[in-house]
Amino acid sequence: MDRYPPIADHGMVGDLQTAALVSSGGTVDWWCAPRFDSPSLFASLLDSERGGHCRLAADLGADDGMAVRQLYLSDTAILVTRFMAPGGVGEVADFMVPLDGAAATDRHSLVRVARVVRGSMPFTFVCRPRFDYGRAPHTLARSDERAVVLRGPGTDLHVRSTEGAALRADGDDVTARFTLSAGQAVAFVLTSASAGGAAPGAPTLDEVADQLERCRDFWHHWLRACTYRGRWQDMVNRSAITLKLLTYAPAGAPIAAATMGLPEQIGGERNWDYRYTWIRDASLSVRTLIDLGFHEEAHAFRRWLRDRIEAGGAPSGDPLQIMYRVDGDPYLTEETLDHLEGYQGSRPVRAGNAAADQLQLDIYGEASDALIVHGDVGAIRGWKTLAGVLDWLTDHWDRPDEGIWETRGGRQDFTYSRLMTWVAFDRGVHAATGFSRPADLRRWTDARDAVFHQIVERGWHDKRQAFVQHYDTDVLDASLLLMPRVGFISPTDPDWLSTLDAMDDELVSDSLVYRYDPAASPDGLRGSEGTFNLCSFLYVEALARSGRLSQARYAFDKMLTYANHVGLFAEEIGPSGEQLGNFPQAFTHLALVNAAMALDESLDRTGTRGTGDHRHPAAHGLTPPDAGDGGGSDG
Repeated sequence: MDRYPPIADHGMVGDLQTAALVSSGGTVDWWCAPRFDSPSLFASLLDSERGGHCRLAADLGADDGMAVRQLYLSDTAILVTRFMAPGGVGEVADFMVPLDGAAATDRHSLVRVARVVRGSMPFTFVCRPRFDYGRAPHTLARSDERAVVLRGPGTDLHVRSTEGAALRADGDDVTARFTLSAGQAVAFVLTSASAGGAAPGAPTLDEVADQLERCRDFWHHWLRACTYRGRWQDMVNRSAITLKLLTYAPAGAPIAAATMGLPEQIGGERNWDYRYTWIRDASLSVRTLIDLGFHEEAHAFRRWLRDRIEAGGAPSGDPLQIMYRVDGDPYLTEETLDHLEGYQGSRPVRAGNAAADQLQLDIYGEASDALIVHGDVGAIRGWKTLAGVLDWLTDHWDRPDEGIWETRGGRQDFTYSRLMTWVAFDRGVHAATGFSRPADLRRWTDARDAVFHQIVERGWHDKRQAFVQHYDTDVLDASLLLMPRVGFISPTDPDWLSTLDAMDDELVSDSLVYRYDPAASPDGLRGSEGTFNLCSFLYVEALARSGRLSQARYAFDKMLTYANHVGLFAEEIGPSGEQLGNFPQAFTHLALVNAAMALDESLDRTGTRGTGDHRHPAAHGLTPPDAGDGGGSDG
């Protein structure tokens, strides 16, 4: 077994309060409980020796001719890992029953079911938790041969099995070995709970089967609300389920990714904790969720966002800070876990996130857009909250900040930050006018127009014929791919098309898009990074909106080939096509959905195979002449 499987070699299961990653070899190597942002129980992704893991897999080796495949049961978050060998075919199903809308709880169960469907097969179960990111020791207490409890500081992990698999102590850890024949099954239930709580009862296979059906029924029922009926149904459904899995149901707050510390460059220092709620990421998800038909999730986040503003502002005194814990706690103190070696030696491993203290003014545009989505201004209370923020912003928008990419190289007048402050004022003005809401319209309008003129005059670079990253540079920035979508500029405006051409030449590599060039725009960190999946999907959307449909579709189809075996994306793609960064990343899946919808809309509207696409790769000899222009409709 590899010490560190590829980042992409995982599926995710969760109960909407926490989530676990399961490798295609049957190892749970990431699980934090009781919340996404709690200390880990299993973290062998960050240290194969000290991090802890739980393995349930066929006890066969490569010499036995075994092949392994992993998949999701269709339209669910039930993960199945299949082991196929000459002597038999077995599988392990992993799932957590969703706690949708439930109050926060300290008790979470990960269910692992092994069964054989053909022949016979030996299995091994190993559970080696390492509490508190591997910093805390634990003890083992036995109830009987099918129930043990592993006690860490403040947390117990109950391990229970059904008949057919006796649990044996291995020091302070637990193992089991058993052989199953066709039609037989054994289940293991791992339940995390506060220390000293009542021990759960021994499970039966019938109870586990009922839980699996409940899990399957939940996802099928939830997905019925999805209104997407386009060309990429499977990928959009998988992205929607992933976004739901990454949402903390008791608060309605989406997190950025399930993991922390996974590197943007193997051996590099760009290793951040993404288990928190970013105002930007979550706000941009609202429109997408509503477009997909998931109104309850969108409204839940809007309530969470309003509560953050009404709580009295950030510790800095501003109305919002860029990120929070899922319960709204603004304190995300960053610490370095020096005892962990990091994924493939990528240090430092950080828990918490010091970027929470940064100034990023763009969040007010995304938040305003979320609170006034599709013309819905919400309740009077929500309007008063938003109006107070916009009144504050009229006096504070014209400041340098750290920008969307959270650079640690000093504040600048970032064009994207100004763009989103323009969005904030624009949405406020239109909502106040359209819904007759009380507002200081003159100040808001003056501020909106001042931002517009500043971007046009200072964010535009005549020599580059493009909008640039900030006012004192000629560096390009892929965040500006959002300019047409937010309505600042027409997608067919000559200034936008020349910006898109400039990005094509400088930031795009085989349809993959870099955020910016760190060598040309130092960000205060060593090393490099891969192409950014969010930006690659934003690029597809921008191409589609600009009428370059063949190029857009070609880029989109190629991006989908970088998804992992179960349709999930990390944050970045490395030089050899490997997935890098925290996994799976919500922003990437959000952008995938937006790109698919924009492409569907454009293809349906034109009813053609693509128009005006002078930069399609076929023109450069990258596709055979008889391959067509790649812009045909599936429908």
